[in-house]
Amino acid sequence: MTPAARIAAAIEVLDAWLAGAPAERTLTTWGRTHRFAGSKDRAAIRDHVWEAIRCRRSFAALGGAETGRGLMIGALRAARQDPSDVFSGAGHAPPPLAEGEGDTPTRGVLPENVRLDIPDWLAADLRASLGADFAPVMAALRHRAPVFLRVNTVRTSLKAAQAALVAEGIETRPHALAPAALEVIVGARRIRGAAAYRDGLVELQDAASQAVVAALGVRPGMRVLDYCAGGGGKTLALAADGAEVAAHDVDPGRMRDLPERAKRAGVRPRILSGEVVAGAGPFDLVFADAPCSGSGAWRRAPEGKWRLTRARLDDLVALQAGILDDTAGLVAPDGRLAYATCSLLEVENGAQVRGFLDRTAGWRLDTERRFTPLDGGDGFYVAVLSQS
Repeated sequence: MTPAARIAAAIEVLDAWLAGAPAERTLTTWGRTHRFAGSKDRAAIRDHVWEAIRCRRSFAALGGAETGRGLMIGALRAARQDPSDVFSGAGHAPPPLAEGEGDTPTRGVLPENVRLDIPDWLAADLRASLGADFAPVMAALRHRAPVFLRVNTVRTSLKAAQAALVAEGIETRPHALAPAALEVIVGARRIRGAAAYRDGLVELQDAASQAVVAALGVRPGMRVLDYCAGGGGKTLALAADGAEVAAHDVDPGRMRDLPERAKRAGVRPRILSGEVVAGAGPFDLVFADAPCSGSGAWRRAPEGKWRLTRARLDDLVALQAGILDDTAGLVAPDGRLAYATCSLLEVENGAQVRGFLDRTAGWRLDTERRFTPLDGGDGFYVAVLSQS
């Protein structure tokens, strides 16, 4: 496919996404129904689509319309390319620009919320939560996230993992956020096919996500409950630190791949159903990585930025408060409760913890930390509490 044909394909996918279809499913369907497209073509189309979703407002403004065509015209203008060079109508290229279609403002004159690709309704909350970091963090979320690996120290060392990856054309460097973190600098698309990944030497996991686990102070032999385990990335990291880990999620289907991943990693977490978890304690550490807005991971999962609503955020805040209340009763008398989100919003983070402390006697805040993309990884918050 030519570069122009790839942009035409991206327009098709983006129009379906703007109509409400999930982007990943639409990309997969497009690939299956266009067998002539090679792997490089599909990768390039995917990159166009995800960049346009991350930068939806600014690209639409620069392109003159919130359509797939408008977004891709805006993407070219943002990259200082002349859209008429691509929108030629030749071959499989998109149709030529209509009169006046390219007469749109430059990025520098766009309103701040548009330029930073932020929903207007959420801008004040983000600004209050981030303070002076607001604009640089929002700007960072407009770009693709780095790819990070967690070295599985149950099976190998950092240097040995790097050597194994280099042998398969994947170059990495250690990252300061977490002791087992490697940032992939060459060959990210090869990871899932690499022997080091298949053999459990490394796992895909954001560096800040790894740093959250490191902040919990897990010691070998501790009884730990990962209460909102999801796919199990943090469960595996906790088990690699030597903890006796139990994993639970209100939706067991999210953990369906965990047994196989754990086997590959050489660890054995217990999986607890909702009926069992209430009587399985007490635990030395209960870790609740609660459902949240996902605002700290918008460059990795940008659809969430545009799907989030005030009503949904309010529901999440209520859910988080309930999780804190429920998990407190599972902690041993001398144990700790850890709360985390991948959110940048104070209402889901520090305010949530303060609310728990205000309504629950006998607890104190030991430590808390916020990570933003300016630290290198995703945005995360973690607080560790103990009984006073």
